Amino acid sequence: MQKLVSYPLTVIYFICFGLTLVLFHPIQWFCLKAFGYEAHKRCVSILNWCLMRCTNLLGTRYTFTNTQNIPLGKPLIITTNHQSMYDIPPIIWYMRKHHPKFVSKKELGKGIPSVSFNLRHGGSALIDRKDTKQALEQIAQLGQYIERHNRSAVIFPEGTRSRNGRPKPFKPMGLKTLLCHSPSALIVPISINNSWKLLRYGKFPMGLGCHLRFQVHPPIPNSGNHEAIIEKTEEMIKKGIQAP
Repeated sequence: MQKLVSYPLTVIYFICFGLTLVLFHPIQWFCLKAFGYEAHKRCVSILNWCLMRCTNLLGTRYTFTNTQNIPLGKPLIITTNHQSMYDIPPIIWYMRKHHPKFVSKKELGKGIPSVSFNLRHGGSALIDRKDTKQALEQIAQLGQYIERHNRSAVIFPEGTRSRNGRPKPFKPMGLKTLLCHSPSALIVPISINNSWKLLRYGKFPMGLGCHLRFQVHPPIPNSGNHEAIIEKTEEMIKKGIQAP
């Protein structure tokens, strides 16, 4: 019955989602060209708040638990598990004071209103997952960027999203590259739960009544052995993931 009800609600959701992306595309362009980085960044934050509100049409709820004292004006490497594209708007919105930039596959850098524009012009790294050299160069540049501007990089070390909520082993090279090129950064592990349930039936229809939970763990200084830092980060994230 829930799946049957989800068909018309998904249609309404996709209409609202698409209109939001189309509406904000020229607004983003104007903010960046007329007022610069700060205006564009605020526009992107509001865009992602609106995208979250669109999912409320599906009965989606969000809990973002952050009791950590994370300093402003310091580079961060936000490291998290990956369950769906719906992981991204809450991170952008709730971590907006830290200016999050993403390590994203290059295919998302064109053809998607608002999303592609932000990835190309907002400071994120667009990587070719088939070209290791290019990917690591882009990630290195992102590490240098957050170090220079005291912003944050968001990386999903699993590489691809988990379709059933079970975490995949970390692929450490991208995270290690960020650690090398942003030596003063704090690593901020985040555990994400239940966003995979929005796609439990595939891309259509959407899952209903999902409660997405985000838990921010204590930051880890970028000091000492990188392998040990990555291992500790992975352990913290996985401890916060609930069994499906």
